[in-house]
Amino acid sequence: MAATGRSVGDLAVTLADAPFVRVAPRADGDAIAAAGLLLRVLAERSIPFQARVVATTTEPPEDDVTVPIGFADGPLSSDRPASAVVADLVRDLGGDPDPALALAGCHAAETPPNATDLDVPFERRTGVGIPTADPVDGLAHSTLVHAGFSGDESAVGAALADLADDGRSIASLLALETVGAEGATARGADRVERALRPHATPDGPFESVEGYADVLDCLACETPGLALALAMGHDVRVEALEAWRVHAKAAHRGLRGATTERYDGLFVARVDPTTESGDPEDGPRRSVPVETIARLLRDFRSPEPIALAVAGGEAAAASVEPASIGETMGDAAASLGGSGGGTATRASATFDAEPSAFADAVRRAVT
Repeated sequence: MAATGRSVGDLAVTLADAPFVRVAPRADGDAIAAAGLLLRVLAERSIPFQARVVATTTEPPEDDVTVPIGFADGPLSSDRPASAVVADLVRDLGGDPDPALALAGCHAAETPPNATDLDVPFERRTGVGIPTADPVDGLAHSTLVHAGFSGDESAVGAALADLADDGRSIASLLALETVGAEGATARGADRVERALRPHATPDGPFESVEGYADVLDCLACETPGLALALAMGHDVRVEALEAWRVHAKAAHRGLRGATTERYDGLFVARVDPTTESGDPEDGPRRSVPVETIARLLRDFRSPEPIALAVAGGEAAAASVEPASIGETMGDAAASLGGSGGGTATRASATFDAEPSAFADAVRRAVT
């Protein structure tokens, strides 16, 4: 199953008769959502399976029972979001893919749900795409944007105190707080649109498709096992939201406190891993959320097309346009005793060197 060159239809035939399947999604929101879609239909068909999320810096196992998801090579590799591809596979297996999960995966892949070839069964409404019904909670912890009050519930509460309690007013406030924040770039005015006029999911685990995607993407970095449990449909909403809050606070705080450097084509944020975790009440962290910091840096603070976040021996990069970032990060990490990889637009790495040495290696490759 790990071999390339097979169509989705061929893979469906193989899976239908498989005595055992191993599913290996890459640790990102789209791939994990896609894995959830596939695992649900395997369970419905009583096909035994095992699932494990694969770190973005490593490759999936290659054997006859593994279905890798979200990687450049494999039976499901495509220019489309993994969730859209796997939704087709689920239908070929006689299943009915959960529309909220499929659309959330596409949104996590930074492809608007209405730009995919999936049906969009959810109405768009005024307001902001958050996972909770509480706008203070949602705005403070959303990682779809980096606004002046992001990560600070008290600041969000104060901003909303004298505001009319309607979606249009809240959306306007978020847009103003995003584009008017210190250090905001022109790109942010476009990227904030991802969080506005969301697709409502009245029967889903979260309030909107966009909020669902936000939670999946954060959990993929923070607690990938929990992300997979969520995508499989287990009742982990409370735990998922708590992990999302912890991750979001750390990401916004880390970006806000980072030291930045600008080069031709590259914008670097250096985050101090000893101070990034911040509030002790947030609990212990797995690592600095460099993947989310890099994405927010690219979308809301970087004047250059490629953003790189570095903290300790970890780094992540995000590019506006496809730029072989996965290959670049892998080469830079390998030159410093580490490993890395990703897609053409988002990648991560670990390395055994000073952060400045890794940043220099990436800079030489892209400038």
